[in-house]
Amino acid sequence: MIKKWYFYSSLIVIITFLSLGFKPFNLKTKPWFLIEKTDGSEYLLPSQEKDDYPNLNLNIPYTGNHLIGFKEAVAFKESQGKYRLVNSLGYMGKYQFGSKALRAIGIHNDKAFLKDPALQEKAFIALLSKNKWILRNEIEKYEGKVINGVEITESGILAAAHLGGAGSVKNFFKNRGNKRFRDAYGTSLRSYMKAFGGYDLSFIEADSNATIND
Repeated sequence: MIKKWYFYSSLIVIITFLSLGFKPFNLKTKPWFLIEKTDGSEYLLPSQEKDDYPNLNLNIPYTGNHLIGFKEAVAFKESQGKYRLVNSLGYMGKYQFGSKALRAIGIHNDKAFLKDPALQEKAFIALLSKNKWILRNEIEKYEGKVINGVEITESGILAAAHLGGAGSVKNFFKNRGNKRFRDAYGTSLRSYMKAFGGYDLSFIEADSNATIND
């Protein structure tokens, strides 16, 4: 009887020890961030900071100041990233396109555009390309200068063009930033130039004929 008691006691101790050995540690982990390449492939990394990966030799566009970071920052400001959102003025989608802007890049079906996330992403790139061509002289002339307290960058110019149109941006520079240009909700071009300045949009090619066939 005593031998059986020793046997079962030893068995319980062994099982308990093994169970504790496989118990996971209660580690606090950082949130994971999805880093998306412009060619569609994706990488999953635990940090947005490139300096956290000193030995990483992959050619991955970090969200800090590259195109993907610019896109998502503008999208969050415009719609909080909601593809189906239509505001009170009729601006549509993740990047809040107006019908006039859509027609300029060859999109004529607003309902189809609103239901198609991939088309919205292509439309944003096409409009960037078109605006980059329209504003090429302003980008060359004013990039790096400080106007009305804002350091002018290519990305800031293109963000402002997305807000108020390329013509409004041209007028902004003609008035040296002294005239207040705002959209219907009171958001100023100056605030967009400041908020979205410093992104690397060299990937975007200036193209006067940038269009999408929907």
